Amino acid sequence: MQTIKGPGIFIAQFAGDAAPYNSLPSICKWASDKGYVGIQIPSWDKRFIDLEKAAQSKTYADEINGIVQQAGLQITELSSHLQGQLVAVNPAYNDLFDAFAPDAVKGNPKARTEWAIQQVKYAAKASQNLGLSSHGSFSGALLWQFVYPWPQRPAGLVETCFTELANRWLPILNVFDECGVDLCYEIHPGEDLHDGISYEMFLEKVNNHPRACLLYDPSHFVLQGLDYLAYIDHYHERIKAFHVKDAEFNPTGKQGVYGGYQSWVNRAGRFRSLGDGQVDFKSIFSKLSAYDYKGWAVLEWECAIKNSEDGATEGAPFIRDHIIKVTEKAFDDFASAGNNEQFNRDLLGI
Repeated sequence: MQTIKGPGIFIAQFAGDAAPYNSLPSICKWASDKGYVGIQIPSWDKRFIDLEKAAQSKTYADEINGIVQQAGLQITELSSHLQGQLVAVNPAYNDLFDAFAPDAVKGNPKARTEWAIQQVKYAAKASQNLGLSSHGSFSGALLWQFVYPWPQRPAGLVETCFTELANRWLPILNVFDECGVDLCYEIHPGEDLHDGISYEMFLEKVNNHPRACLLYDPSHFVLQGLDYLAYIDHYHERIKAFHVKDAEFNPTGKQGVYGGYQSWVNRAGRFRSLGDGQVDFKSIFSKLSAYDYKGWAVLEWECAIKNSEDGATEGAPFIRDHIIKVTEKAFDDFASAGNNEQFNRDLLGI
């Protein structure tokens, strides 16, 4: 077993135009002062990293690492969630998701997809140059609006979707393999990979690609009623990144999973700061430790009620208190009779 690394913090939700949230040196100092030892960097935010430059220049990547290390931190992973989302977009969402794209490709879905694919490939090479082993992203979605179909889905629609999704991602996965980096899909409502079954369907289409791994975030499973502990039992070998995010689901006689079109604070299911929701983190950290998870525990803060500064302040000690320093020996080693093959045979009468 191996002790989980952390606490880390995903800085995307804290980025802003004012100090200390507007540059890599200042936000690193802020995170370090909060008690974090790692940061996950959003690769789309040039205030923190120029992704293309990091992919093409090892010298620049070393400079980024130097800034982070000067604050006493390490980079946990890069994130390309926004670019990954744009790898696959159903036309129904074109206008909304253009907000994630640069002006040069807005209004041009084909060019936007090509841009997104290149961005995620850059993320693979940048991760390699930074000495990282895992990377977080989204799968995108061609099929999501058909998740609860009426009228019924046409025959073959799901098959066609996952074939196309695999065709788009397989070349990207191959680049990640060449770079020695695991591509970790965050399984998330709104993505075609939103639960275990949909992930398995995708995995089959990409021929069980060794780099098609998982970013585990239990909050998204609470909100869809999925057993997030059993999920670890099923997929622990593929879990290579971990967002520590809390959530709660309190259905009523008027509202359930779909939320009645309400704002986050008025939904039955909503994200909460660590310790304010329903996620059983003690069991999660125990399972991940027992399964020898070698990655980081990274706070992703998205609370519907509490302010972000308090969420960040409380997050570091919460994660630190849940990280289990794994034992180096069995509790009953003191009573061991040693390893003697003849003695064992005598005990068995053979």
